[in-house]
Amino acid sequence: MATEAQIRKEKEEKLQDILREIGKVAITYSGGIDSSYLLKVALDTLGHDNVIAAVVNSELFSEEEFNLALDLADQLGAPILGLEMRELSDPRIAANTPNIWYYSKQLMYQTIKESVTDLGFEQLVDGMIMDDMGDFRPGIKARNEAGVRSVLQEAGLYKTEIRQLAKERGVSNWNKVPSCSVASRFPYGVKITPENVQRVFKGEEFLVGLGFEQARVRVHGDLARIEVAEDHLLEAIQMHDKINDYMKEIGFTYVALDLAGYKYGRMNDSLDEKTKEKIMAE
Repeated sequence: MATEAQIRKEKEEKLQDILREIGKVAITYSGGIDSSYLLKVALDTLGHDNVIAAVVNSELFSEEEFNLALDLADQLGAPILGLEMRELSDPRIAANTPNIWYYSKQLMYQTIKESVTDLGFEQLVDGMIMDDMGDFRPGIKARNEAGVRSVLQEAGLYKTEIRQLAKERGVSNWNKVPSCSVASRFPYGVKITPENVQRVFKGEEFLVGLGFEQARVRVHGDLARIEVAEDHLLEAIQMHDKINDYMKEIGFTYVALDLAGYKYGRMNDSLDEKTKEKIMAE
């Protein structure tokens, strides 16, 4: 019976075979562990002339995340294409309906493809993994429409496997905490404004500065709902005065600590299964 290490290596070899079959790829690079691992394998397999890391900035990602992605791609020795998109100028994205992820991905893929095609890169690949298949992901429709390939999924790779393989390949951010568009901090149906986006950035930067590596500021009108990792809840309670004062300083009237702790994709909890199925089928 194959060991976990052997299974990981077999999947990595399958990934390399897929990349060789494509021959030349533009990678939607976010600076996260999944796309970083993919970029490293693509560079090692295809060579620098056949790979480009497309890094897209927008109002819904912090400048810090964008610059970090550029730095990481540079560390890996990748050719880099830095791009900008204005997500909030699209009223369908600013409206923040459950379909926001479709429109956001659609805009991102269009922005990248318009630029990389002129550079001779016909195939765009992204960092979606097997774990994403069990989540609510309207962006999958945009991916399919754009002809983007999720080669990590095609190789059958899961997050835990990618972290270990990335560590073995010397990818520096193999244990990076996941990040996501700041749109995920707002309840569906609540319009996203630049002012509220900046409040979230400031609030989360403050929490990270206090030592909460995994933290979210979810916005519910004038209330900030703070999420930190479950094993750090007591620390947050002990710092309640400091956190409360700062959140009010940046514009919130009320501040609450979510006792369930941090959970990825928390705003999706407000959607019932029928709504999710309808959106995915549209």
